[in-house]
Amino acid sequence: MRKLNLIVVFNKEQDKVLFCIRAKEPYKGLYNFVGGKVEVGETNDEAAYRELFEETGISRKDIKLDHFMDLNYFKYENNLQVYYGILKNEVELVEEKNKLEWLTIDDRLLDNKKVAGNYNIPHIIRQIKVYLKNGTGIDKY
Repeated sequence: MRKLNLIVVFNKEQDKVLFCIRAKEPYKGLYNFVGGKVEVGETNDEAAYRELFEETGISRKDIKLDHFMDLNYFKYENNLQVYYGILKNEVELVEEKNKLEWLTIDDRLLDNKKVAGNYNIPHIIRQIKVYLKNGTGIDKY
């Protein structure tokens, strides 16, 4: 399976998430998390930090990433690794190929005409927010 990662970056207040606007397919023109491919010989964590830095300029000193979940798409042979982190401080974003934008966490993330991922994005954000609020007490939705 091909390994890919998505990185969910929350601002310090955890009310906004960093998105890129995809410059190419898939999901060209739509909001998506930053991320990319895990290269041969690279650990999953190394790949997440590398992709985050390449696409945004955010480094290890600015954020601690946690591997939160994997989505396995067996028919597409993709292992999608979801990481998240909360910024420790304000950062000046450095765009690579895709425009970057902070979006408020609200119902606009459910608009499939503007947001990639076929509703996975609000699901992922919700699951991370529940974990941040309740820890492993998943029964406290």
